[in-house]
Amino acid sequence: MSHGPVMLDIEGLALDAEDRKILQHPATGGVILFARNYESPAQVRELIADIHGLRRPGLLVSVDQEGGRVQRFRDGFTRLPPARVYGEAYRHSSQQGLETAREAGWLMAAELLSVGVDFSFAPVLDVDRGISEVIGDRAFSGDPEIVARLGQAWCHGARDAGMASIAKHFPGHGGVAADSHHAIPVDGRELEEIWLDDLIPFRRLAEAGVEGMMPAHVIYERVDPQPAGFSRYWLQEILRVRLGYTGAVFSDDLSMAAAHVAGGYADRAQLALEAGCDMVLVCNNRSGAIEVLEDLADYADPVAQARLARLHGRNRQTTVELHENPRWRKALGLIGAVEEGGALPLDL
Repeated sequence: MSHGPVMLDIEGLALDAEDRKILQHPATGGVILFARNYESPAQVRELIADIHGLRRPGLLVSVDQEGGRVQRFRDGFTRLPPARVYGEAYRHSSQQGLETAREAGWLMAAELLSVGVDFSFAPVLDVDRGISEVIGDRAFSGDPEIVARLGQAWCHGARDAGMASIAKHFPGHGGVAADSHHAIPVDGRELEEIWLDDLIPFRRLAEAGVEGMMPAHVIYERVDPQPAGFSRYWLQEILRVRLGYTGAVFSDDLSMAAAHVAGGYADRAQLALEAGCDMVLVCNNRSGAIEVLEDLADYADPVAQARLARLHGRNRQTTVELHENPRWRKALGLIGAVEEGGALPLDL
């Protein structure tokens, strides 16, 4: 059985009968975990082992573990600072900022790999323009070149640990105030302005071979009338052709308000896949997920399956091995040296 094109969620701390049934559906390819699925490292390790054991190849297991407001697994994991902290460190010392971002990427990845997670949806490559509250301190900087350098450092660290990175939100969510979870953001800039600014981090990381990308549920009205995640122009002409990108593309959550412009759940999934996504996310709506699974029961894209197959985690260490690793202690020290305090969780 190959990887299907759908990533979905589960409700609790362990799989129930319905979970097992839909996770074995041929259109299922992955699971995204949330804070409600986490109680402790031991519990989530058992849950993920159960998910991985359901089929071969194992389902991809992901989580949003950026740090700051967006960190699903907390107790028993290092509390990572928001990305802005690395940007502020970079402005004081580019070497310190880059080294800390790389070690934080390694630490995030190593801790998740130790419980069985395959990858995190990170880093955020959006440019902070002081406009978008939903991005805000999740962005490394308001300077796209600094975002690119720190994002690449983060990805290098994650890769060192054995984890793929999924950069988001292509081609940039920082230029709109509206939150795509609750509204349909519209960016009125021309392509040239986006190309010379917000797209810089994505261009750099595409060149560097980042393993995955996630497009924004944002309409760039002077470029294409569809949100980027449903746009063949953005995903094919810009991302695949002009940027030469060959990695995996994940839709953002099809349950978000900004995805409603594409119709019902099955329509949204079809449009995202036709535009160029390799895998679509359907979260927090079980009936919508089932609708998509049934509609895509016979869907097959060998090229997408090959891209997704490269995203399984590698080089997993046990928690004991990780805590004995000098790099773990080094990462904690660097993060502690630049951190300026915590932030409230953001329920995304």
